[in-house]
Amino acid sequence: MAKRQIVQDGDPILTKKCRPVTKFDARLGELLDDMKETLLDANGLGLAGPQVGVMRRVFICLADCNLTAEEAEEKYKDGEKPEFIEFINPEILTQDGEVMMYEGCLSFPGHNAAIKRPQKVTARAFDRDGKPFTIEAEDMLARCICHENCHLDGITIMDLAEYFYEDEEHNDEEYDVDEAVGEFEEQA
Repeated sequence: MAKRQIVQDGDPILTKKCRPVTKFDARLGELLDDMKETLLDANGLGLAGPQVGVMRRVFICLADCNLTAEEAEEKYKDGEKPEFIEFINPEILTQDGEVMMYEGCLSFPGHNAAIKRPQKVTARAFDRDGKPFTIEAEDMLARCICHENCHLDGITIMDLAEYFYEDEEHNDEEYDVDEAVGEFEEQA
């Protein structure tokens, strides 16, 4: 496994649509393993192929996206490695509900975007061995799946943001993100 460079804002690769994966081979497995190492190092929730310069329809999400920071710290305190869900040639089948939340992106460090995404999704994809699977996800895992799937179509948080801010704008302890989103929704 090797850590890969994360493609940053301004690189045109982030705006291009990815091609389907056609070979489920050792090279694909190596890419997925590298993406896991890269994601862990970057402390993110998900990572898509184009974010590491690979224009294929592949992404990974942490299986425990829905854990709070405290729950994750407790679960992994003994050095246990997080589990990942690998999505190859994914397709979102159903969406339910709509939730406005702030989200960040490893390709846009320091930016947080208020984006409406489904509260629940059902997605179909293939695993690294080419076996199809279907997953029902909600809350942060659903958001992660939608976020990473958008990357495969060249869509980023900057394209979807109804409002965004840079970390420096709201770095004090007094700032309440939920309150800010509520104020934003009242204005809309």
